[in-house]
Amino acid sequence: MERVVLKAIKNNIALYAIHTNLDAIHTGVNARICERLGLTGTKVLSPKPGLLKKLVTYCPQAQAEQLRSALFYAGGGNIGNYSECSFNADGFGTFKGNEDSDPFVGEKGVRHRESEVRIEMVYPTQVERKILVALFENHPYEEVAYDIYKLENKHQLVGSGMVGWLEYDMDAYDFLHLVKDRMQAKVVRHTGVITKRIKKVAVCGGSGSFLLKDAMAAGADAFITADFKYHEFFDAEEKIIIADIGHFETEQFTSNLLLEIIQKKFTNFAIRLTEQNTNPINYLF
Repeated sequence: MERVVLKAIKNNIALYAIHTNLDAIHTGVNARICERLGLTGTKVLSPKPGLLKKLVTYCPQAQAEQLRSALFYAGGGNIGNYSECSFNADGFGTFKGNEDSDPFVGEKGVRHRESEVRIEMVYPTQVERKILVALFENHPYEEVAYDIYKLENKHQLVGSGMVGWLEYDMDAYDFLHLVKDRMQAKVVRHTGVITKRIKKVAVCGGSGSFLLKDAMAAGADAFITADFKYHEFFDAEEKIIIADIGHFETEQFTSNLLLEIIQKKFTNFAIRLTEQNTNPINYLF
């Protein structure tokens, strides 16, 4: 690793390391595995908690739409496949400004009653600064009343592994051969075939044994991943087929995913993919 970093510095090359991040998003490593296996209706197998918050604020009716739009643009209001999600309730607020105040409505020293909209929306924690900037820049009041709540809700688009459905159910052995072929795996280490047909499949790029219980809870017929230890195969308890296809093999197509993303966003970039095979494991047949 040190040699790579030194060489990059000497040649003015930027390194962008996104391994774990790419594992944890619904369009990353696991999505590419699902795509190669032809899975549909995919979703994150183990969504991650602690990544969402909720903003609650109160705004005059006339300025509410402008504020909502600004908050949406800042990254608020996204829930799964839906965007611009918010809850709004009409009510009224009261306030009385002192002599140093500069009220947007009402008069200093006089209690004012204003028809307002209570606006609620969720947002991922990483965009909180943008959310607050949008709130303060687009809210008309001198003093903005708002609350931020931490949510226990899991982020449905961020987490470990994915699960989806084959277009049609397959014979178990035919499915294992399909996995070997589509994932270009040299070998497939698997548990006993305890079901004749495979329909629902869980996947995890890299070391995924920690997700076995999640795969079983999701009702998957098979779990495709890597790095299962000998005794961990017993944990399948004849309820699911574990197929270990190798660490490198589960992640080898990710470079093509990154190429597609870069080509789409930067059409004038010249992109080169390495042809170096870095898999440290060799197979003797």
